[in-house]
Amino acid sequence: MKIILNGEPHDVAEGCTAADLIAELGLTGRRLAMEVNREIVPRSEYENHRLRPADQVEVVHAIGGG
Repeated sequence: MKIILNGEPHDVAEGCTAADLIAELGLTGRRLAMEVNREIVPRSEYENHRLRPADQVEVVHAIGGG
């Protein structure tokens, strides 16, 4: 199915969860935030949050600096 990931079309498997997407992107274990359709998805919900066709997903990762 197609979602919009950071403004670009992206294909994911049917039933894909937020955690599945993070793993697919190689971002497991990183400090990041995910927003789906302008709503923050808490990290504790990644395993249960199923993505739907045409969802607008934004993933940002924290970068340290000073």
